[in-house]
Amino acid sequence: MAILIDESTRLVVQGITGREGGFHAAQMAAYGTNVVAGVSPGKGGLKVLDSVPVYDTIKQAVKEAGANTSIIFVPAPNALDAVLESIDAGIRLTVIITEHVPPSDTWRAVNYAARRGVRLIGPNCPGVISPGRAKVGIMPASVFKRGGVGVVSRSGTLTYEVSLQLTKSGLGQSSVVGIGGDPIVGTGFKDVLEMFENDVETHSVVLIGEIGGDAEEKAAAYISEHLSKPVVAYIAGRTAPPGKRMGHAGAIVSGTEGTVEAKTKAFTEAGVAVAKTPSEIPALIARASRR
Repeated sequence: MAILIDESTRLVVQGITGREGGFHAAQMAAYGTNVVAGVSPGKGGLKVLDSVPVYDTIKQAVKEAGANTSIIFVPAPNALDAVLESIDAGIRLTVIITEHVPPSDTWRAVNYAARRGVRLIGPNCPGVISPGRAKVGIMPASVFKRGGVGVVSRSGTLTYEVSLQLTKSGLGQSSVVGIGGDPIVGTGFKDVLEMFENDVETHSVVLIGEIGGDAEEKAAAYISEHLSKPVVAYIAGRTAPPGKRMGHAGAIVSGTEGTVEAKTKAFTEAGVAVAKTPSEIPALIARASRR
């Protein structure tokens, strides 16, 4: 098994005729993802990647190509409309790669998706990969290997670095989910942890957090109450000065809230091993899995 995406995924790329959308559509198709359509208003009738049809609307992509998953590469001012259109067309999973989406737009999208029972990943995220099955995102596929470690992360580049460390140590991944680093995201740590708990192929979990907010503290509380599988955490931002945003909009520390120390304390009390560097993670996962 895998979570969120697998061989049954039928992907439509919103913004496929743009530079980023076109490049990553080709990368996802080369990985084996079933890219069945693209959407670019006004460019319906084109074909890209030799045979992938481009439609003017998501409804056409769903009706004519059977799309069930979408990925969004449209500019930030248009991202909300793209998400709402995707939801209204019946898409059940939408991955929002777009950065700089206004928080008010994200809030509207997340609330609408919740009312319609639709799963959103992102915005400002690298996407999802189930190694050997499908990739819906911008991850460098070569660093991943199929296996039993589930990875969930707020950071894009650390997702790749940690997965590479796992792969080099012979520890493959069941699914890897980049939830995004904005203060408001469609899917949080708790949601993905619950999926990993219910996934028979996932034997252990790596959680990659960062300074700012209380998402990691909430995740620690959930792990303590609900997870039976071993978890190892890593918190980025150990040297960040208080009150300064570091990389992501959500990575900002105010007073004693959102610090590495506070998050480490929460995980430790929940029985989660916390790595000081990404290179420590494979050994900690192996040790936790033997308990």
